[in-house]
Amino acid sequence: MQIDQLQTKIRKTTTMSQTEQRKRTVTFEDIGPAEKGTTPDEVVIALSPGFGEISTETLSGISHAEILRETMAGIEEEGVSMRIVRVYDTVDLGRMGLISSNLSGSGISIAVQARGTTLIHQEDLLQLDNLELFPQGPLLVPETFRAIGQNAARYAKGESPAPVTVENDPMTRPKFQAMAAIWHIKETERLGEDRGQVELDVNFS
Repeated sequence: MQIDQLQTKIRKTTTMSQTEQRKRTVTFEDIGPAEKGTTPDEVVIALSPGFGEISTETLSGISHAEILRETMAGIEEEGVSMRIVRVYDTVDLGRMGLISSNLSGSGISIAVQARGTTLIHQEDLLQLDNLELFPQGPLLVPETFRAIGQNAARYAKGESPAPVTVENDPMTRPKFQAMAAIWHIKETERLGEDRGQVELDVNFS
């Protein structure tokens, strides 16, 4: 079964209405190799190799454009700067967080996989540690990503915000497990260790 067929099947079992989300599209343009930032309040948003490439939506059908724009909006609302990078040398979320936090001027980053799984990382933490982890990607809605952006920005400003709350559904893993496995394979195929991390320019429509 192909990704689009599985995704259609999964959508029928989710409670999210397609009419509830605004339809946006996003395009990416490589700027060049991502360097260590110098802006002290900067937040880096790190995208996985397949984000916007193997699919334009998360496992639950929310567009990548929507979740990225909401994350950026949350950061903007807190008045801090940001950069978007794509991490080509790993699909591991913890590793993405560690790499991108070391690129961030503030040491704070958000890592997002194509399926929607997300975390907030800080540069002085170990790879398997993080400030906030959102492992059940299908349960995250656009408002969640906006709150994630806001919290990351607050960490960058030296604040200690209350963690973003997300509902927990024990049935999420079995419901999306097959699709997640396929996406992991597809993302792995897009690895490019020689490319490392690339800074991106994003355009929404």
